[in-house]
Amino acid sequence: MNNELNNEVKWSDNVVLVDADYVDTVAFNLIVNFERMIGRRIPQADIAKWLDCVALDGGVREGENEIQVILIHQKDQQQMKNFVPGNYANDLSEKAFKDHLGEFTINAYQPEEFAKTGDFFCEVLELVCAQKNIKRLMVIPNAEDASIYNKVRETLRHADDDDKRITVFSMQPQAGGNYRQEILGYSLMAALGIKADEIKD
Repeated sequence: MNNELNNEVKWSDNVVLVDADYVDTVAFNLIVNFERMIGRRIPQADIAKWLDCVALDGGVREGENEIQVILIHQKDQQQMKNFVPGNYANDLSEKAFKDHLGEFTINAYQPEEFAKTGDFFCEVLELVCAQKNIKRLMVIPNAEDASIYNKVRETLRHADDDDKRITVFSMQPQAGGNYRQEILGYSLMAALGIKADEIKD
């Protein structure tokens, strides 16, 4: 486990845990496919807009909320190439922004030497699930990797979720568990500025 994260003391009521490499890849694929489909250039995703949409899908409502965002990424990926702002060290980690939903604080972490991102993601998920004060947990794993998704589902099965609202985001509906599911593509499309009327036949 990354010691920096292990020493994290204060957890917010609302936590968003993101496999940032995976989300960045999905955003790239959406940009390529929708540019072809609707015939216009699509800009990079607005990360603040995307986090707003994720928080709303996860049950956060307007107010003075604290939302803690944890971005997990590989050592050799120092930037979300399809998001603005996107550089972990300069733009995202230890940064915050405030809007109508409350204050979002963002931190980016990478696995220690030789650890795999997916395994590290699941370790962090276990750590987050153990925090009693967390009321809403939004989880964006690489759901296209069956072994990772199964680990996520297993971890959440053991989560004491009586007082937690847990939402897992994926591009397709997945085999269920004791949590809500949301389609990741909707929040990303909103952050990319793709409107529903542009994709109607």
